[in-house]
Amino acid sequence: MTGTSFDQPFSPISVEELAQRLAAGDSGLQLMDVREPQEVEIASLEGFVNLPLSEFAEWGEQVPTRFDPHAETLVLCHHGIRSAQMCQWLVAQGFTNVKNITGGISAYSILVDSSVPQY
Repeated sequence: MTGTSFDQPFSPISVEELAQRLAAGDSGLQLMDVREPQEVEIASLEGFVNLPLSEFAEWGEQVPTRFDPHAETLVLCHHGIRSAQMCQWLVAQGFTNVKNITGGISAYSILVDSSVPQY
């Protein structure tokens, strides 16, 4: 996943909107967390599938068959940079409704739920 540029469209979603969607039990969402396993052990949100960017070679080929390219797909990381890279890659793979969670789990902890640990 090198040479990523940010010229293809994907949308941001705020952590507040994410919290509302999760609380509403929106079952149509695909939730991806691209942080490292040790980061997920510190702080995580229920329902997210962990796909560490450092292990892209191990899971990259599975994405088109494991996930629906037309379902709304929300991507999380620590601050929003790695998730933006993943969003870009998903769009390049033909995913049509991709959203980057602005500020990542750090913003979620600060703005939504302080019980989610900071690191």
